[in-house]
Amino acid sequence: MWAINEDGLPGTGQVSPPELIALLDLASFAVGAFQDDLMLGFVICLPPRTTYGSLNYAWFNQRYDAFLYVDRIAVATDHRNRGVGSALYSQVIAEANEQAVPVAAEVNLVPPNPGSVRFHHRFNFVEVGTLDHGEKAVTMFLC
Repeated sequence: MWAINEDGLPGTGQVSPPELIALLDLASFAVGAFQDDLMLGFVICLPPRTTYGSLNYAWFNQRYDAFLYVDRIAVATDHRNRGVGSALYSQVIAEANEQAVPVAAEVNLVPPNPGSVRFHHRFNFVEVGTLDHGEKAVTMFLC
């Protein structure tokens, strides 16, 4: 899982293996996509009001009472553009629908990640704001 996350940089955000484990401990929804015993990708989602220190996550917490926050979705390089990410997101949206909450996510504007923006638009995400971190900027999406 950690190696898939690292392959997704800068889009996924760098974490150490212990940080990834801590993130999973905070998650309310996390799922992997597998082919036999090989992990092809994963998604990790958080509920509101955890102790997670992300500024992007805090942005949603300051504005919304209920949501399912996609902290990261990553697909192994050899399995991208084969529907793995879409399958993972479909599970996230199903979970959010079951909870009757929107899905919250951000996508890098700086450095640009146009593929992820297109991906989110295909799932009918709408931009609800932006956040500028100086060297990094993100667009905030809800679905």
